[in-house]
Amino acid sequence: MPEENMFIEQYCAIDSEKISFTRQQGSDFAKQVADDFNPLHNIDAKRFCVPGDLLFSVIIAKAGLHKEMSFNFSGMVNDGISLTFPNDINDSFDVNDDNDKTYLSVEASGEKTHCPSLINALTKAYVDFSGHTFPDILVKLMAEKNVMINPARPMVMYQCMKINLERIDIETLSLQLAQTSLTIEGKRGDAWLEFDLVSEGEIVGHGKKHMLLSGLRDYCQEKVDAMVAQYSESKSNYNAVTSC
Repeated sequence: MPEENMFIEQYCAIDSEKISFTRQQGSDFAKQVADDFNPLHNIDAKRFCVPGDLLFSVIIAKAGLHKEMSFNFSGMVNDGISLTFPNDINDSFDVNDDNDKTYLSVEASGEKTHCPSLINALTKAYVDFSGHTFPDILVKLMAEKNVMINPARPMVMYQCMKINLERIDIETLSLQLAQTSLTIEGKRGDAWLEFDLVSEGEIVGHGKKHMLLSGLRDYCQEKVDAMVAQYSESKSNYNAVTSC
C-alpha cells in the first residue's frame, strides 16, 4: 500500500531546507484550502502576505506534530523570501530568512508523530476554521464590543496559535469552536478563539488562536455590511472564474 502524501505538497515543495512561496501559491492556499479572501493574499495585492496558516502547515508536515506546540508570528512573509524550515524541533525553532530575520517562532514538546493521515486532518480542519475567522466570528465580536476595524485598511494580524493534544494515536480529527473573546485597549483589540480537537466523537485536545486588531473605531453597521459584502463578492468572483 503506497504511503499517503502530505496534503500541503499540493501547494509547495517541502523537501528542501529552504522554502520560498510565490504569490500564486500563497493565494491558492488561502482561497482553495482556507476559503480565506483576505485582500492581503490576492496575487496583485500591494502588501501581499503569505498566509500564516501555510507556514504552520509546512512546519508540521516537515518536522512532525508534537502533543504540545505553539506558533508565534513576528513578521509578514512576502513572496520570494527564502525561509529555513525545521526537519526536527528540539524544544524550539525560529523560522528565519537569509538575513536571520525571524518570521515565526515554534515551540514543541511531548510525543511526536509523522502520521500523514493525522497531520493532513489537522491541517485541513484548522486551516478551514482559521480561514473563516472573518466574517463569521470577528464581526459578531466587534458588534458586541461596539468597535470595528478600519474599512479602508482592515488590519487583522495573526499573532499566535497553540495546540495541546492528549492523544496522537489517531488518524481522524475535526475542530469545534469552544469560546471567543475580544479585549479592547485604545485603538487595538486582542481576539482569542479557543477550540476543541475531536476524533470520532472524543475530545482529544484543545487549542487557541490569538489575533491583533488595529486601527479600531466606533462600530458602524453600514460600513461593516459593506466590508462583508465586498468580501463575499471577492469570494463569488473567484469561484465563478475557477468553476469555468
